[in-house]
Amino acid sequence: MATSGMEELPGGHRGYLVLVALASGEPPSQLALAQQVNLDRTVMTYLLDDLEARQLITRRPDPRDRRARQVLITEEGRTHLARAQHSLSLAEARLLADLDEDDARQLRHLLMRVAQTAQREALAPESDC
Repeated sequence: MATSGMEELPGGHRGYLVLVALASGEPPSQLALAQQVNLDRTVMTYLLDDLEARQLITRRPDPRDRRARQVLITEEGRTHLARAQHSLSLAEARLLADLDEDDARQLRHLLMRVAQTAQREALAPESDC
């Protein structure tokens, strides 16, 4: 279903998240990208190595800080991202087929709020309860 569009991406859904992040703004550093998609730096390095080997991303020295590396999506990466997004859209349409447009919009909105809460929780420092 939805995962079939991501199977061809290195790292599956993690690779997808990286490509989405890269397609939507200024080239981040590897560290900023890892923080943005909430991945351990070591895991991010291996994932970027795999994405780069498939020519979906490229890395270059950051002109503002030559010690850091910027990560950029390639045209091939954009093509793979568009394919994955299309697969996700088809899967979503199948799953929401029994909902009218208002119900589907409300469900998307509620799921986005839940995802934002989960993201905040994942990024928050651990505290003793």
